[in-house]
Amino acid sequence: MSSPRIRRLTSIAAVAAMSATGMALVGGTSSAAPQGPTLDIQLLSFNDFHGNLEPPSGSSGRIVTGHHLGTDSKGNPVAIDDTVDAGGVAYLATHLKELRKGHPNTLTVAAGDIIGASPLLSAAFHDEPTVEAMNTLGLDATAVGNHEFDEGYKELQRMAAGGCIDDGDGANNQNSCPDHEFQGAEFPFLAANVKYAGTNRTILPPYTVKNVGGAKIAFIGMTLKETPNIVTKSGVQGLEFTDEAQTANALVPALKKQGVNAIVVLIHQGAVPSKETWNGPDGKTYTVNPRYDWSCESGPLAPADSPVVDIASRFDPAIDMVISGHTHQPYVCNVPDPAGQQRLVTSASSFGRLITETTLKYDRRTKDIVRPSVGSQNRVVTRDVTPDAQESALVSHYQALVAPIANRPLGTITSDAVKAANSAGESPLGDLIADAQLADPSVVTGGQTPVIAFMNPGGIRADLTYASSTKGEGDGVVTYEEAFTVQPFNNYLVSMTMTGAQIKELLREQWGGGSAFSPNTVTSPKILQVSKGFSYSYSDASGTRVLGDVLLGGVPLEDGTAYRVVTNNFLSDGGDGFPAFIGATEKYFGGLDIDAFANHLEANSPYTPGALTRITRS
Repeated sequence: MSSPRIRRLTSIAAVAAMSATGMALVGGTSSAAPQGPTLDIQLLSFNDFHGNLEPPSGSSGRIVTGHHLGTDSKGNPVAIDDTVDAGGVAYLATHLKELRKGHPNTLTVAAGDIIGASPLLSAAFHDEPTVEAMNTLGLDATAVGNHEFDEGYKELQRMAAGGCIDDGDGANNQNSCPDHEFQGAEFPFLAANVKYAGTNRTILPPYTVKNVGGAKIAFIGMTLKETPNIVTKSGVQGLEFTDEAQTANALVPALKKQGVNAIVVLIHQGAVPSKETWNGPDGKTYTVNPRYDWSCESGPLAPADSPVVDIASRFDPAIDMVISGHTHQPYVCNVPDPAGQQRLVTSASSFGRLITETTLKYDRRTKDIVRPSVGSQNRVVTRDVTPDAQESALVSHYQALVAPIANRPLGTITSDAVKAANSAGESPLGDLIADAQLADPSVVTGGQTPVIAFMNPGGIRADLTYASSTKGEGDGVVTYEEAFTVQPFNNYLVSMTMTGAQIKELLREQWGGGSAFSPNTVTSPKILQVSKGFSYSYSDASGTRVLGDVLLGGVPLEDGTAYRVVTNNFLSDGGDGFPAFIGATEKYFGGLDIDAFANHLEANSPYTPGALTRITRS
């Protein structure tokens, strides 16, 4: 193939078509003409479904479609997102069926995190319902993502192969095979870069070759190599995660020996689009959130937050396309391969709200994809269509099974408790969860009671809202399902002993380590949420982040004094880049974090979020 260039349709007719359909079609020029007869093929893809069988609610159930001009509290003009409700597996299945019409040669694939961090409807049954739903909607293959390892790699293998867990028929509010044998996935989970340590043997197939209309297309699937740093250590013990580009490139010769030249990578690693500019009706330009159909013509992928860009640039030129995930963002973008050819990289946001539709031509003579013919567009999974009957029946079936657990009221709140943090990094919901962990009696051992609790912000997955949900529990009422949606990981709480010096180092690790460090060294600081009675300050006004006062009960922590601390087992293992926890001593495992959260809500009802004064920034 000769080197293609980015081309976007610019004729008047094409612009009109894009406006009408939401098309963001990116491809090359026609200079690389096919050498033989071609076959039209459609690829449909999504990522980061996270077990969202029911339509997700709140901001997780909306997608940005445009912008309009409004005013802030002071009357100043501001750009406001236009959004539409999206997602829900029954709507996803309907949209997939509609998109497949007129495309006899079509495949549906995913880029990981199909399961894990799931709402209660799926998580209560170890995500078996989601795998069954994926079977029903016709998924052909998926990469594994980091959340596929939430319950350990052996459980992931069970997801693929089927079978039941003897989990005590509902112990820990989970129940495998509640009324029938789980048959497993009818599609392959692909894990090319996940191997048993010290071997070259992958825990699941590294790739699959699909024959569609006589065209053989290989899909290589993998997760991000940093997965061990962001999942519970015990779940990946004995595994090795290899470099994504090196892994995929090593498979290319083996595929070519099989006569397979058309290769697509499904990778659970992603990018973050830059903010867009929008010209308001007042003639001013505003910076706005990316639309669902964001493409690189809207601006660059933010390099510091877009590791897939470097990875894609290193993939062998024989790889024709990259379908990505992990960052929950929408984009269709071209990233040059090592030969300088533009190559498509796509992502379909998350939670089943978008489908990426890719069309391409397969050259029957070269047995390869005609790179300039590859074009993609993100489609919104709207809820204005008839939901798929089979998926609706599956959801209803599990709703009935989970109802006794899900609908149990825990208590009430007097106002929203949200995960959004203030400028210092503290959130109302983070305070509540940290307090719940500190109060949990299961982590008290040998008369030692924790005095400080730490919670990772990434483990807080949803808000607790005052308004009643559609299930009608009533305003202010918090059900077990709502609490579980906030903390869906079933992590164990771990108490431990840390010195004052270790705790201070832990706080510095929020920005990447060291006693004073550039604010540019870590693009996304992870500010740990802390319990009542513990407080600290930090400053970055001088260009470096410096830790200030660290207090417990208003008294400064002493470096040589030992303190009892509690956190979840993910952080205890050093997850999210907090190795200071690894050095803690006298570790003791208590109960589940969701149980501590639920018990605390019941014991402190009605709950009113307090002022955010535990973390201060200057």
